[in-house]
Amino acid sequence: MQQILSFFFKNKFFLLFLFLELIAIFFTIQSHSYHRSKFVNSSNFVTGGLYDKINNFKEFILLKAENKRLSEENIHIKNLLNLQNISLYGPDSSVIDTINYYQKFKYISAKVVNNEYRNNNNYLTLNKGSTNGVSSDLGVINTKGVVGITRSVSNRYTTVLSILNVNYQINVKLLNSDHFGSLSWDNRDYKTVQLLYLPIQSNIKIGDTILTGGKSTIFPEGIPVGTVKDFKTKNNNYEYINITLFNDMSAISYVEIIDNLDKLEIKTLEENTSNE
Repeated sequence: MQQILSFFFKNKFFLLFLFLELIAIFFTIQSHSYHRSKFVNSSNFVTGGLYDKINNFKEFILLKAENKRLSEENIHIKNLLNLQNISLYGPDSSVIDTINYYQKFKYISAKVVNNEYRNNNNYLTLNKGSTNGVSSDLGVINTKGVVGITRSVSNRYTTVLSILNVNYQINVKLLNSDHFGSLSWDNRDYKTVQLLYLPIQSNIKIGDTILTGGKSTIFPEGIPVGTVKDFKTKNNNYEYINITLFNDMSAISYVEIIDNLDKLEIKTLEENTSNE
């Protein structure tokens, strides 16, 4: 207490000056509209900046929940867009009141809880399983393109064969033509895969876009894959074609599992045809 009183006694003139200065500033602000507006604007600038910092921190904390919400919302929209309104017409071409809604693909959102990308046979693990409607041999994508195919499924989790798997091939096509090939990986670079069996008449160019071909029941046609990085021809064939993936396979977080609702019907029909 003695030290506090000593401080005030030693600095009494400075403290008195500071007190009178604050009073003068207060009356100046109150009596002059210009000074008052400047003070309010300055105060708003300081407090606004502080609130902005606090809000940015809150947004960072809530980013995980927001990403999950946006992923689920995206899935919901995709499922709605997949519904096709089909009108039925009778013999007299009059419209029957019955409206059928037909959905070919169902989308299921999931989060990646493990991601291998440095081995020969890479895989991912998702936090959704059979209780969420997931089964094996379903396509897995994200907003940038193809990720892989579901393999083993438990009640709450699923493993996915990554596109970076030496035993993995998918049907793909060129964006600007109807030429098809198969996508594979040579285990050299996680950013680059290889396009096989593409006919030489396809006349590809560096930068051409590669999409899923839709010739299987796993992926719909037109899912992005990547672009042609470089290629070499030999004996009137492509010796190699390297594809730069749209996806950074080392940074996969949220994905979408695609279930082709016509898969069983198509496979059954094809098996019956092959057995005839």
